[in-house]
Amino acid sequence: MSLKQFFLGLFFSMSIAGFGQNNSKEVLFTVNDKPYYTDEFARVYKKNLDLVKDESQKDLNQYLELFVGYKLKVNKACKLGLQDNPKYQNELKSYRTQLAKNYFNDTKITQELVEEGYNRLQKEVRASHILILVDENASPEDTLKAYKKIEDISKKALAEENFGALAVQYSEDPSAKENKGDLGYFSAFRMVYAFENAAFNTPKGKVSKIVRTRFGYHILKVEDIRNNRGEVTVAHIMVLKPKSKSEDEEQDQAKNTINEIYKKIQQGEKFEDLAKQFSEDKSSSSKGGVLNKFSSGQLSSEEFENVAFSLSTPNEISTPFQSQFGWHIVKLIQKHPVRTLDEMKIELEGKIGKDDRSKKITASLNEKLRKKYTHKRDNKQYAILSKLVTNDFYDAKWKQPENAKDYAAALLTINNKKIDGNAFLEFVDKQQKSGLAVKPVAKLVDALYEKFLDNQLTAYYDENLEVEFLEFANVMEEYRDGLLLFDLMEKEIWERAKTDTIGLQKFYEEHKTEHQWKNRVEATILSSTKMDEIKKALALLKKGTEVQAIKEKLNIGNVVNVMSNSGVFEEGNDALPKSTKFEVGISDIQKEGEYYFVTKVDKVMPKGIKTLDECRGKIVNDYQQYLEQRWVDDLKQEFVVKVNKDVFEKVKKQLNP
Repeated sequence: MSLKQFFLGLFFSMSIAGFGQNNSKEVLFTVNDKPYYTDEFARVYKKNLDLVKDESQKDLNQYLELFVGYKLKVNKACKLGLQDNPKYQNELKSYRTQLAKNYFNDTKITQELVEEGYNRLQKEVRASHILILVDENASPEDTLKAYKKIEDISKKALAEENFGALAVQYSEDPSAKENKGDLGYFSAFRMVYAFENAAFNTPKGKVSKIVRTRFGYHILKVEDIRNNRGEVTVAHIMVLKPKSKSEDEEQDQAKNTINEIYKKIQQGEKFEDLAKQFSEDKSSSSKGGVLNKFSSGQLSSEEFENVAFSLSTPNEISTPFQSQFGWHIVKLIQKHPVRTLDEMKIELEGKIGKDDRSKKITASLNEKLRKKYTHKRDNKQYAILSKLVTNDFYDAKWKQPENAKDYAAALLTINNKKIDGNAFLEFVDKQQKSGLAVKPVAKLVDALYEKFLDNQLTAYYDENLEVEFLEFANVMEEYRDGLLLFDLMEKEIWERAKTDTIGLQKFYEEHKTEHQWKNRVEATILSSTKMDEIKKALALLKKGTEVQAIKEKLNIGNVVNVMSNSGVFEEGNDALPKSTKFEVGISDIQKEGEYYFVTKVDKVMPKGIKTLDECRGKIVNDYQQYLEQRWVDDLKQEFVVKVNKDVFEKVKKQLNP
């Protein structure tokens, strides 16, 4: 996720919160005589009240300062002409499209689709398929050719020829040569809707009817149907294969390490402690190896998923196994059954909006808009335009007439908006690759007009969302400001903080004492749960024996008595025994919890000031905040701000009665 996506994602989540609004408004303040009103200030304050962490920002006087500063930045952006940037305009259009989706929904149809999707989520289907590729906008000839191919294959499959062999021989899915068309287990929302329908409507062991998707024609065979396994939370310890070794050495070293760890677990050592010390999945090791919960098909390793779901009792631990990423040991934390419909409703609605299911919602919307708006066709103009469309349309060779001005008269009127004939001709031109093949041409034109009418009604509805829905207008206004503000901050602050090397160096020199290393050591730590074994390790370490040789001597047979961990450790690091002395040499035996430790310190790096490179991220962030504050002060000198204090006092009483 980019910084802009995060910035605007947070901005959007704040903007959709709803509050009652007072329709009366007065000018609260002006920036160079441009007015800003009390209703906007009150709405934004209420909306953000529960989200701010800094209590000072809840103070209305302080909040007014922040709000004025915000509007000053927006005015500066406009003064610089950032609102005319095509990139900004395209991004604003994209965000508007995203926000408008909420207004193109049909509650009844959506609810039916939610229930269908939820019911299907109770099961997982394993299916194989055969695909014959054909573009969704292919010519009728190519479409028919592809259909005949899949029809012939379907007859063979229905005659109970081996489906996997047919997939290898005929399927145009590149993976079929290796997997014989087997797609594994999947549930609802994992495949395109038409394919999903075929999978869930075909009995186990049977071959489906021919189904068309945007990829082409398919037939599929349902191999198995099982209950959805739900989700699972596990912890794991992972050992990656070293990249610097040969393939055989990689296998041996990784396998030996994971087996050593597994033996330690069998000897009673805690899984979480071993994960913290030895797991090479750094995103989970500090949490004792715990991963976020997942469902079937969500990870990119079927081996890992199958082992995780095979565990049945909390705290049950798997034997070591290999995936394409390395070697693992998995511990079951908790199994999560499929959630209730109420718990999943919002999530399912989001998935439906991104799925082919949404076409049902579109059809319902079209019907409502035809009833909502007055629309009238000019039949005389329509008759003229109809004669211009020829059979060339079917071969995608039809061209618009060159004398466009002759067809500028209105064809369609929606409320008071007139749409001319050229708009229809342009629409016809673009539809040539849609696959529409209604014959004869007269019926084709009628079908095209019906699509055109729905298209124009939807466009009219979209254009008027700000007029019809006040909350939509408010959010869009905040988006406009937010995008401008992001571009301005990037231009004036963020990029400057990264590229102003002289200013950054000066800022670092003034604040470097705030960025300090703690004491550090370069060390090797030996650990064991057995006092006698750690004593042996200490004795060997004092004789100068290498760590690997110590482990080979003390880890006899199938018993792992001693483990090692080497690196640079800062004071307070979880892997470093708390009683470690920061001095070169070999420590005495130290006991923490169930473990005995011996630490060999090879080098001590005392605490001190971090270099600029060592704390660059934090310094750049602090420098950005410093520049922003100075910049806001400058903006107050550049623009004339006048606050209507009497009006502000009334607002304060309304918001804090």
